[in-house]
Amino acid sequence: MDPESTVTTCYRHPAVECHVRCVRCERFICPDCMRGAPVGHQCPECLKEGARSVRQARTIAGGRVSATPVVTYVLFALNVLAYLAEVVRPEIVDRFSMVGARLVGPDGGHLPADGAYFVLGTLRTEGVAGGEWERMLTSAFLHVSPFEGAFGFLHITMNMVALWQLGRVVELMLGRLRFVVLYLVSALGGSVLVLVLADPGQSSVGASGAIFGVGAAYYVLHRRLGADMAAVNRFMVVLLLWLVVSAGFTSWQGHLGGLLAGGAVASAFAYAPRDGRRVAVQAGVCAGLLALLAVAAVSRVTELTGGGISL
Repeated sequence: MDPESTVTTCYRHPAVECHVRCVRCERFICPDCMRGAPVGHQCPECLKEGARSVRQARTIAGGRVSATPVVTYVLFALNVLAYLAEVVRPEIVDRFSMVGARLVGPDGGHLPADGAYFVLGTLRTEGVAGGEWERMLTSAFLHVSPFEGAFGFLHITMNMVALWQLGRVVELMLGRLRFVVLYLVSALGGSVLVLVLADPGQSSVGASGAIFGVGAAYYVLHRRLGADMAAVNRFMVVLLLWLVVSAGFTSWQGHLGGLLAGGAVASAFAYAPRDGRRVAVQAGVCAGLLALLAVAAVSRVTELTGGGISL
């Protein structure tokens, strides 16, 4: 039989006659299996194998490159939804705000943490010292109540504008997972400094600590990339000026704690060695920072419950 008269079929579809070979494996492929290549056509298997061998693009911190800042949008939505919930149920702020420790009487009223009382009934301690550790994160998604004057609306507006402007840039520079870690650790850093330095009975809310951490990351990442720092430095001057000015009417401890924690996390992400040790170094720094925050928080709670508050 003449070899040229032999019928050739697709290796994936044996019933289909074809005369084109994959340029990589040289197996016959039908039109449905043809995948365009720089020269000729490839089969689906060879195309997948080639895609696996191509090095995937990574962010400066080693995260996956994405074109849409999904995490920023989600955080923005969570803050807005929490604010709307406050409008419907204002008591949410009282229950989930950042409070170190305060006394609650039998009638549910708050009492100063110092002084002597003649109370019929049992006093209890609420706040982080009362075991409500979740306040350290939930407070970062709450804002000043809309019923507390014009600043109530201004508070969330300023924070959300900052999150929208900074978050979309920093998330794309870090990658989604690392941005989540940065945001949450910054929020915790702000809450811990409030717990350690502020009046334990003071109620604190706001995403400012987390956003100050994102602002610190914005500076660190641009410096790591060797960007033109003129505009970035002006931004940092405004951020630090706001830190000073805000001390008069809001929680400067939360702002400073978020700034320091965010700067530390961003530095670990940006300057970790670009080899197999990168993830280990980044994770190690974050774990060490979380351990430090935990020790500081537990020490302060021990102080408050061991003698700082007299019941």
